[in-house]
Amino acid sequence: MSIWKRELEFSLLNARGEGTMVQQLGMEVVGFDEHSLTMSMPVDHRTHQPLGLLHGGASVALAESVGSMAANLCVPKDCYCVGLDINANHVKAVRTGTVFAKASPLHLGGTTQVWQIEIRDEREQLICVSRLTMAVRKHKGKV
Repeated sequence: MSIWKRELEFSLLNARGEGTMVQQLGMEVVGFDEHSLTMSMPVDHRTHQPLGLLHGGASVALAESVGSMAANLCVPKDCYCVGLDINANHVKAVRTGTVFAKASPLHLGGTTQVWQIEIRDEREQLICVSRLTMAVRKHKGKV
């Protein structure tokens, strides 16, 4: 059974990032299944640190972006999710190419969600693993 409560269509999902850091860093939704959402991000001048490696902050931005989007797709329209906590372990360096972040839920509760995000390179080597905790809130007023 699918965890999603909202429509998953690539053009709609990617339009959510227009005009934001998601767009500035070249992130885009590239895949989903019944239990996960995947975004990609280029490893280039926008996402490098001064030594020419993927910046850890860019990895965390990718992890939070895919996890936050996934979280918000799992709640009814009268709710929304915001980040409470994120951590990341950077396990391998990457200089070029594209990385892929796959968000999978560990816990989908009524007031909190916990997501695990694995970032891998094009050869599927683990680059970073992150855990994101989200608060589930109700919209005030009309939606």
